[in-house]
Amino acid sequence: MSRQGSRDTALEVAVRRLLHASGLRYRVHVPVPGMPRRTIDIVFTKVKIAIFLDGCFWHGCPEHATHPKVNAEWWRLKLDKNMARDRETSDHLRAAGWMVLRFWEHESVEEVARQIVDAVAARRPPPRPS
Repeated sequence: MSRQGSRDTALEVAVRRLLHASGLRYRVHVPVPGMPRRTIDIVFTKVKIAIFLDGCFWHGCPEHATHPKVNAEWWRLKLDKNMARDRETSDHLRAAGWMVLRFWEHESVEEVARQIVDAVAARRPPPRPS
């Protein structure tokens, strides 16, 4: 597990590349306010949008999650804790007024980027008349 990459995954990089090409600017791997040792993958701070790009195995995708046969009980507990932590983090951010968007690693990168662009546009204040 220690060798498992948790930052700058292929999915994250691909989504960020499309967001940047769309003209959006964001921060990456920002600590969750008030929750130590938890980070948000992509953050739009001004409009308070937190994006999480979750791996199917580690976060319990309902379509693609697998359950190891060796040491099955330990893995079940580990993965259940991951999912509970995800729910707790999302609930914490929503209670603080954030929009939380979670996407699975198997989703289309283009579709993920489109949904993020739409969410940011919807939360931006309208331009002031000059």
